[in-house]
Amino acid sequence: MLWLAGAALADQTPDHKVLVLKNKDGAAILGYDPVAYFTDSKPAKGNPRFQSEYEGAKYYFVSVEHKVLFDANPVKYAPAYGGYCGYAASIDRLSPISPEWFQIIGGRLILQHNKKATDKFNADQKGNIVKADQNWPGLVVRNGSGGKTLVFTDRNGIALEGYDPIAYFTERKPLKGDPKIEATYNGALYHFVSQEHREIFEKSPVKYSPAYGGYCGYAASIGKVRPADPLLWSIVDGQLIVQHTRGAAELWEKDVPGNKAKADKYWPHLVEVKAGKKDPIDGLLGRSVLDLAKIN
Repeated sequence: MLWLAGAALADQTPDHKVLVLKNKDGAAILGYDPVAYFTDSKPAKGNPRFQSEYEGAKYYFVSVEHKVLFDANPVKYAPAYGGYCGYAASIDRLSPISPEWFQIIGGRLILQHNKKATDKFNADQKGNIVKADQNWPGLVVRNGSGGKTLVFTDRNGIALEGYDPIAYFTERKPLKGDPKIEATYNGALYHFVSQEHREIFEKSPVKYSPAYGGYCGYAASIGKVRPADPLLWSIVDGQLIVQHTRGAAELWEKDVPGNKAKADKYWPHLVEVKAGKKDPIDGLLGRSVLDLAKIN
């Protein structure tokens, strides 16, 4: 059932939102070593045994020496534009990258989506860097977070079981996306039915990605993290909300405004407690991990 309601050159912003491209394991640059681009002038897959955390993302290294270099000066080695595609940033979008398409320009590691993006970026390299630098703070403000994220995906890191998040808004129904048309946000992969939908998403992923990380909205309203079925959905106050079961959807619909207010209140606490856990799912009958009395 569909329920509608009315409703500077800096990688940081004053409220310290961050925006980093991560894979399903929370690793930046798809697990490649950021230091190797500078020291070896080539991409090198990092080893999770040598890792550091910076701005809410994990960085893997080929050696302890590279880890030491990064830890001493992470700003120097972390990729520009949060590791998102440099050309996409220049046109105010957030696109994934391929680790082999990179450049070091002005001492900054800039990654690109593919050869086409690299060629477009280099057609006016100086101008595109200026545009990307101008666009990046706004992209962070609109789409960034406090660093920790919690998103429901399958074992391949795909959100919404591959359904197109834009279609819920434009077609008013779930449509299976094409795996070849893909974007990434908050460590999850999203599939789309068209390049047009992908571009809409990349302009403002926070607007179209599901609320509560794609976990069950009703569960969030009672302080729990539960899986969700993308076929049980609603749009409330401009947000896509999915539910675990028909029973959960019915409970949600008994008091949509009240349940959403509670879910909005509890979700940041759930992210704080559950982010990074191998299995964040709560039991169906167990108590919430939150001490609700303290946040009511």
